[in-house]
Amino acid sequence: MAKQFSSFSIPIIIIFLVLLTWRGHSRQISIQNDESMLSDGVTDGNHHQQQSSLIQMPSSSGSRNAAGCHETYGFLPCTQTVFGNVFLIVVYGYLMFLAAKLLSAGSEVLLQILGPGIVGGLFLPVLGSLPDAAIILASGLAGSKVAAQSQVSVGMGLMAGSNVMLLTVLWGSCLIVGKQDITPSMSTASGNPRTLSLTELGVATDIWTCYGARIMLISLLPFIIVQLPQVFNAQNGNNIAVVVSLVVAICMLISYSLYQVFQPWIQKRKIAYSKHKHLISGVLKQLKERTLGRLFMDNGHPNTDAIQKLFAIMDENSDGYLTANELRALVIGIQLEERHTDIDDAVYHVLKEFDTSHDSLIDKDEFTKGVSKWLEKAKNSAMYGHRSQTLKLLLDFEECTKNEEGILGGGNEGSNSTPPENMLWDTAKAGLILLSGTFIAALVAEPLVDAVNNFSTASRIPPFFVSFVILPFASSSEIVSVLIFASKKNMRAASLAYSEIYGSVTMSNLLSLSVFLSLVYYRDLEWNFSAQVLIILVVCITMGLLASFRTKFPLWLSMVAFGLYPVSLLLAYVLDYVVGWA
Repeated sequence: MAKQFSSFSIPIIIIFLVLLTWRGHSRQISIQNDESMLSDGVTDGNHHQQQSSLIQMPSSSGSRNAAGCHETYGFLPCTQTVFGNVFLIVVYGYLMFLAAKLLSAGSEVLLQILGPGIVGGLFLPVLGSLPDAAIILASGLAGSKVAAQSQVSVGMGLMAGSNVMLLTVLWGSCLIVGKQDITPSMSTASGNPRTLSLTELGVATDIWTCYGARIMLISLLPFIIVQLPQVFNAQNGNNIAVVVSLVVAICMLISYSLYQVFQPWIQKRKIAYSKHKHLISGVLKQLKERTLGRLFMDNGHPNTDAIQKLFAIMDENSDGYLTANELRALVIGIQLEERHTDIDDAVYHVLKEFDTSHDSLIDKDEFTKGVSKWLEKAKNSAMYGHRSQTLKLLLDFEECTKNEEGILGGGNEGSNSTPPENMLWDTAKAGLILLSGTFIAALVAEPLVDAVNNFSTASRIPPFFVSFVILPFASSSEIVSVLIFASKKNMRAASLAYSEIYGSVTMSNLLSLSVFLSLVYYRDLEWNFSAQVLIILVVCITMGLLASFRTKFPLWLSMVAFGLYPVSLLLAYVLDYVVGWA
């Protein structure tokens, strides 16, 4: 994964850094300096103040207020037109997304070197929230106090938008892509397909995911504390509430990080899932070596004829069923002992996944469906797009699973494993990737905030709503990976996907809020974010309570999650501009 990403990102980074060193030159056109202006030959230039007839460049409506548009760092462009700022938001947003990807890739390399405990508990969560923290800082750190009071709403919009987007749009999307029958007891005895309703399709998770949702609810405590003066109409206590909430948020952040170090259950589930994917890749590679045909047809679909021929070859006694011993002959050549996986355990998992009739035997139809399902997983996970090159695809899929397992610490955590041969180079590479991501995030944060504010001014849309809708997609790099996990359509993957969502929201509630409160206290800003905080509380409490006390989520709940997103925007508008909380 890191290799694929580096080949894509390094040229972009080099081009971007080269462009930063390039200085542009142009003529200075002044419309105010009288001495430098020429008369058009009709009217005396000395009387232009009364009725100017000097030749001037027409000014667009977006550049009338020249003082309101400043080139960040003196060279990054800016504009006051709507479409110009849309372009800048896209460019700077993509660079921020690239920074988030670099931070994620670097933390994974570091995880491979140091193990899942410290890195998974401390580095990964903090680095994942670094882009958000950089944008929040940039929204209120520079400029006058009045300007900071106005621009800091961009940071609050990002924080609220990230939480709401994760718990509504992404939460509901995972439910849709990961849906399966969650009522197996109601299946018909005949086995005929039946039409499933919104209550029978859904996603099932484990109890550990519920614990993650409960931790997310606990992380809302600093939001409640900072709102207490508004609840009791004690405006004199705002500064005290900000300080107390900041201290509580920092203490809870440290506690949560230590909890992740000493209870790395999310990391353990990632390791287990990685081993399962390695088993899939090994079995498919063995199947490819045993068949004379191709496992994929020209249209990219699994070749059922070749799969059925494989079944006949593996069925040694020709009784139409594969037993555990016949499966053992298949998996024994995968060299699972190198991955610390027991062969009997691997046979059990293959039998469990293929044997849909639960008779401890695999017939031809079950084998065809099971192998086809695994081939689709390999095709979706592999990096190459040449579907006809089956062996290349499977080898690439196997390489992906090995990389994932190494990154996730797939070996024995308690054993004294031999250090990697290139540990020094891997450490330097991880440091370089992390520094690159940090540098880009810090560099892009301020011009991105400026572009959002300029777009808000040009379009007359409040900056909170612009940042609420747009910025979370620029600073969140886990959206795609979470959806990929959820699409595996099993409890383990769904649990991991939703745990990732709840963990990201928890870090936002603690780290991003700590940065925001520090900014408010340092700049002595007025706390007038009651509507935004109420949105966060409503969405987090609603989805947190929903996920804390149940492990099965029917499909209709996705409509509830999606509906909360526009309701949040409407609630913010009503409270600020109708009720008058702003």
